[in-house]
Amino acid sequence: MSEMRQDIRNYIVENFLFGQDDLEDDTSFLDRGILDSTGVLYLVDHIELTYSIKVENDEMLPENLDTIKAICSYIERKQTTSAQSVKE
Repeated sequence: MSEMRQDIRNYIVENFLFGQDDLEDDTSFLDRGILDSTGVLYLVDHIELTYSIKVENDEMLPENLDTIKAICSYIERKQTTSAQSVKE
């Protein structure tokens, strides 16, 4: 498991599941009632601080933030885009 994937999993388990880790990488946080709107904001704050990216308001979508797999893909896309814009 990648370091990023493990970090996101640990954050969700510690802050929203109180140590009970029964998540798969594609478990929907919304379907399971794991995150509410406030939880999403805390998650976004963690992502921005940990991975040095800016999550824009229009990017706070389930396809970006609803599963561990989606979050990791989103972060990787943002980092790639950020790295490309620095090169230009």
